Amino acid sequence: MGLIVDGKWVDQWYDTKKSGGKFERQASRFTQQISNAADSQFKPEAGRYHLYVSLACPWAHRTMIMRKLKQLENVITLSVVKPEMLENGWEFGEHGDPLYNLDYAYQLYLKADANYEGRATIPILWDKKTHTIVNNESSDIMRILNTAFNELTGNTDDYYPQALRAEIDSVNERIYNTVNNGVYKAGFATTQSAYNSAYHALFESLDWLEQRLATQRYLVGEQITEADWRLFTTLVRFDAVYHGHFKCNQQKISEYPNLYNYVTELYQVPGIKDTVDLEYTKIHYYASHKTINPTGVVPLGPKTQFEQPHDRDRRY
Repeated sequence: MGLIVDGKWVDQWYDTKKSGGKFERQASRFTQQISNAADSQFKPEAGRYHLYVSLACPWAHRTMIMRKLKQLENVITLSVVKPEMLENGWEFGEHGDPLYNLDYAYQLYLKADANYEGRATIPILWDKKTHTIVNNESSDIMRILNTAFNELTGNTDDYYPQALRAEIDSVNERIYNTVNNGVYKAGFATTQSAYNSAYHALFESLDWLEQRLATQRYLVGEQITEADWRLFTTLVRFDAVYHGHFKCNQQKISEYPNLYNYVTELYQVPGIKDTVDLEYTKIHYYASHKTINPTGVVPLGPKTQFEQPHDRDRRY
């Protein structure tokens, strides 16, 4: 866990002294789009772009899901980093980076911008033609993949439909602040008050979601949207890592009937279970966060049962 300072990598945990013990996530710096607009630097072309991900990271997982759903496997190539994130940050596997034979993800940031400073986060959507980062914000990448390559694939499935956008944005905002990022706010808090605040906000939102899903199958409208996939990547990891490792232990997702059946249905959408690797995920969290788990011992449980039948096809 580190960051780039003055062109060099520094192994440094998050500094929460100035925030009263609260974890504050760094804003993404690369936010370019891919489009056919006349002034676009990045055009939708098959084979031009590469996606760097970690199977442990819920933010990267969002983009993997969209790549799968939009049938982009033959359009956008993919690299998976090692599960551990230690003194050098995200590391490439034994075969290294397939594009430049680099060892670490932070080297991509410096290749894209020699003056870049900050965290070297995953996912990274990379342009092979101009040798730079197009975007490193997962929510942006989801929407890029949702529409930018439709003409190449013929897949016009829309997970951010115009008629539902206002409600999707509203639901996303609460879920991001209190659930997606909320588990990190609890897990990375360094004062009791910061932890308490994040913990209570998280479980208030989980209770709200449980009630919402009691009367409707999906979060917004009558179809699966990006809001569902953004929530899914946190919920599918919750019992395996956030409940114990991040001390989010008021209740497991498996103890919420509607949320658990909802996660199970999404897991069973064709192709989605192939993007989930909870053993890799546990290795990342428990072996990488030495300030939280100094021994690095990785738990063997819990058992997950996302293959079991769900009840989400009931009438609402």
